[in-house]
Amino acid sequence: MINFLTLSPLQSSFRQSTLFKYTSIFICATSLLTACSEPEAPTAPPKSVKIVTVTAQDAPVTYEFVGRTASSQQVQVRSRVEGFLEDRLYTEGSMVKEGDILFQIDAKPFQTQLAAAKAALNEQRAKLKVNLANLKRVKPLAEADAVSQKELDDAQGRVNGAAASVEMAKADVDIARLDLSYTTIYAPVSGASSFARVQNGAFVDATNSLLTYVAQLDPIWVDFNLSENEILKFRSMKEKGLIITPENNAYEVELILADGTSFTETGKIFFSDANYSEETGTFLLRATFKNPERLLRPGQFVKVLLKGTIQPNSILLPQKSISQGAKGFFAWVVDDQNKAQLRNIEVGNWQGDDWFVLDGIDDGDRVITSGFLALSPGQSVVEKSADSNPSVNK
Repeated sequence: MINFLTLSPLQSSFRQSTLFKYTSIFICATSLLTACSEPEAPTAPPKSVKIVTVTAQDAPVTYEFVGRTASSQQVQVRSRVEGFLEDRLYTEGSMVKEGDILFQIDAKPFQTQLAAAKAALNEQRAKLKVNLANLKRVKPLAEADAVSQKELDDAQGRVNGAAASVEMAKADVDIARLDLSYTTIYAPVSGASSFARVQNGAFVDATNSLLTYVAQLDPIWVDFNLSENEILKFRSMKEKGLIITPENNAYEVELILADGTSFTETGKIFFSDANYSEETGTFLLRATFKNPERLLRPGQFVKVLLKGTIQPNSILLPQKSISQGAKGFFAWVVDDQNKAQLRNIEVGNWQGDDWFVLDGIDDGDRVITSGFLALSPGQSVVEKSADSNPSVNK
C-alpha cells in the first residue's frame, strides 16, 4: 500500500492526474450505459382523417363550351321601292307580330302610276275592240272574194297586236299595283324589332333601303364551336370504348347564364356545319331552345353544357381530396397498415364537385378527403367518419 503522505510533491501531482483521468473515463462510461438504457420517445398518435373507399362506376360526362345566342330567324326589313318615308308606325325595340305595319312610304306617286297604267289598259282594250269589229266585217267579204286575202290577214294581224298590247297593259297595271303595295311595309316575322335606320321624311333608295330588322326569339339558337383537337380526342376515346355516346347523337344541351343561373329550358342539337372554319379551325354546332318568356336575346354569351355521354368504370374523387404540387396532382391514400401514403395521379375533367381520375387510383383504394394537412408519409391515421359522397363511396 502506497502512503501518499510519503510521496514527493512531483509524485503526488502525477498520481492525482492519473486518478482524475480514470475517474473521468468511468463517469463517461456510466453515462453511456445510462443513456442506452433510457426508454424510446413515445410515437405520435394516429391522425384523425376522413376516408372514402373508391368504387368504379359508369359516370355521366358533361362537356363545357362557350356559346352565343342567335335569332332563329332574323330578317332585314328593306324598302322595295324608292320614295319619301312618310311614317314609322311601330315602337322601336318593341315586340311585333307578323303582318304588323312598320313603315309607310309616300304612296301618292305610286297611286298616280297605277291610275296611268289602268288608263293605258283601257286604251288598249278599246283598240282591240275596234280591230275585232273590223275583222268581223272583213271575214265575210274575204269569203265572198270581195276583198283580197291580204286584207283579211292584215285585219287579223291588227287584232293579234291589239290583244298583245292589252296583255302588256295588264302587266303594267299589276306592276303599278305591286309597287303601290310595297309602300306599306309589314313585319315579315314575329319577334323583337330594332331601331329605325331611316327617319321620317328621308328619301329611301337603293343606298339606304335597310329600314330595320326583326329577330324571332322563340325558338332561339345557340352556336358553339369544337376545336379539331377536341373532336379527334373525342373520336379516339369513343373508338377505344372509354366513352359511350347517346343513340342518334341525342345529346341534351343546358345553358348557364352570365349570372350563374341555369336556363329553364333544355335544348337539342339540330345542325352541324359541313366544314371546319378556315379562320378559327373550329367546327360549328347549333342547338335550339324554346324561349317563351324571351329571356334570351341574340348576341348573349352563355356557358353550354353538353350532356348524354357516359364514361364506364370511372374513378371519381371529390375535388377537395386532390392537391397539386411541383410534380403534378396527388392524393393521400391509406395502405393496409392504416398509414398515409402519397400517390401521384392523372386527372381529367371536372364533374360537378368531383374530378375524373384517369390514372393513379384504383377501384377499392381508400382515399383521404380531409384532415391531410400537416400529414406525413407513413403516418398512422384513423378514420373519423365515412364520407357520404355517393360518387365515390357506396
